[in-house]
Amino acid sequence: MKVLITGATGMIGQELVKVLHQNNIEVNYLSTSKDKLVSKENYKGFYWSPNTNEIDINAFEGVSIIYHLAGATVAKRWTSSYKKEILESRIIPTRLLYATLQNNSHEVKQIISASAIGIYPDSLGSIYNEENKGVDDSFLGEVVEKWEKEVDTFSTLNIKVTKIRIGIVLSNNGGALPQMVKPIKYGIGAAFGSGKQYQSWIHVEDLVNIFYYAQVNELNGIYNAVAPHPVTNATMTKEIAKVLKRPLWLPNIPKFAMKMTLGEMYILLFSSQSVSALKILNEGFQFKFATIEKALVDVLK
Repeated sequence: MKVLITGATGMIGQELVKVLHQNNIEVNYLSTSKDKLVSKENYKGFYWSPNTNEIDINAFEGVSIIYHLAGATVAKRWTSSYKKEILESRIIPTRLLYATLQNNSHEVKQIISASAIGIYPDSLGSIYNEENKGVDDSFLGEVVEKWEKEVDTFSTLNIKVTKIRIGIVLSNNGGALPQMVKPIKYGIGAAFGSGKQYQSWIHVEDLVNIFYYAQVNELNGIYNAVAPHPVTNATMTKEIAKVLKRPLWLPNIPKFAMKMTLGEMYILLFSSQSVSALKILNEGFQFKFATIEKALVDVLK
């Protein structure tokens, strides 16, 4: 079997490639950087430039599954130009993939796309499952809504569409965790705001296993990729400090201070989403890291 990955050289993509290779699956990947193209027996790179509508059609040869992970990081200051990049880096590549499949013969049966729990409204009291229709009235909510709408178009080509709504990814190789760990490591860590906001997290190993599980079991529709036990920001901060054996003595960091420091991006730290993993659990998926303690001990070891 052969799959095609966009975003294969990113944090999640690299881990997914490992899982696919462990299961003897050949990987083609698309990259916007010609320097990142390699050609091995089970791992071949192909060039694309979504902004100029350029793509190597050979990338699709023999491919039955597309993993669509491409998109600019949201963990960077949101200037007006960078907000445009965050949105367009998801929309434009998706449209190019669609047009390429629409206009060429192919064997693709399923697209498994990254998405995000940022679509769910900010709430201290609600628990969100995949049936929730509300969209957060923030920039991130808008991005995810438009992103998913583009991915849904593949169903018109008789391709199964699977959307994986990703929570806060715990990895020692990027993502949000290193930024959360840094001040705690230096003894100046503290919870943000009230600390009561829920953070729905997932260990990167469980995340890529959900992606692969969606392929093997031909899952269709939306699935939340979050561990079964979300925690508050205060609990997350305390657990990180416990694993690092560092004290927490500073008062909570007020919202206005982070808004001044980070600009609009501050909502990443203060928005609250308690998101349910029940749907993927009911499909038979088993989490290796179901509790925050176990996940942090593994990632921060």
